[in-house]
Amino acid sequence: MLKIDIHTHILPKNWPDLRERYGYGGFIQLDHHRPGCARMLRNGECFREIRSNCWDAGTRLKDYDEFGVQVQVLSTVPVMFSYWAKPEHTLDLSKLLNDHIAGVVAEFPKRFVGLGTLPMQAPKLAVGELERCVRDLKLAGVEIGTHVNGFNLNETLFFPVYEAAEDLGAALFVHPWDVLATERMKKYWLSWLVGMPAETALAICSMIFGGVFERFPRLRVAFAHGGGAFPGTFGRVQHGFEVRPDLCAVDNAVEPAEYLGRFYVDSCVNDPRLLSCLIDLLGANSIALGSDYPFPLGENRPGRMIAEMALPQSTKARLFHGTALEWLGLTAESFA
Repeated sequence: MLKIDIHTHILPKNWPDLRERYGYGGFIQLDHHRPGCARMLRNGECFREIRSNCWDAGTRLKDYDEFGVQVQVLSTVPVMFSYWAKPEHTLDLSKLLNDHIAGVVAEFPKRFVGLGTLPMQAPKLAVGELERCVRDLKLAGVEIGTHVNGFNLNETLFFPVYEAAEDLGAALFVHPWDVLATERMKKYWLSWLVGMPAETALAICSMIFGGVFERFPRLRVAFAHGGGAFPGTFGRVQHGFEVRPDLCAVDNAVEPAEYLGRFYVDSCVNDPRLLSCLIDLLGANSIALGSDYPFPLGENRPGRMIAEMALPQSTKARLFHGTALEWLGLTAESFA
């Protein structure tokens, strides 16, 4: 059965010294301190250690052959978004990252699908790069953050990007980054364990309450990590809309329940019981295999959880590839 993993991250093996290139710090650099291993450094401090599976296509293909998953959707590591930087510099970095992903896809078109990154803090530049990603680089869409410098995704300044994505048929993948309340989550890896799910729930609620899906009904949006905390708080969100429409329905009169099934999420919830609940809430037609490869919070063997669950074959087919193909705007023949 065709299996497509919509949530995998990739970086180039090397890129220019961005402090030198742009004249200020804050950007990520790689320090290949030993064979097959590198440190992601920010202002000289280690942000994360990564291995060759984060940049080497051959290693990724070998891993996925072992997993029995044929296709990976590639997106950058969110810390590379760099929305905080000068827009022209974020655009330049986006082009560097997008050209790299497009090159990997071009080399292995049956095994990889690409998503670009955009300078979202400058929507006009973002639209231009989105058009280049889809028309010139043949990427399927783009990955964006759950917010842009504190502006939630319902802000009208992002509407030109959504309009362009609709017109281009581009998929949007929303991934948490730069999470809330980091000062309260310095211990226990809480920024990743609590902050990221909260970020994603905030992004979904912002787009629902802000009427984004009403204004852009053809927009195909997928959210990382099973929608984060949104599924677990949906009852509260729906109830809040019903009892306090004066506070919740100020921009959109459509109840949150109407949007279940109108956006996509990946399957990266790390527990089959939670995935079962997600299927009950959103429906299998809204869920696609996603592993967060190659990072430790992801599924260690992409696709294994779905394969081992007691689900009808038709449901597994939808989770393994049907939803992904619909979201990406592709057909199975693309990978035959």
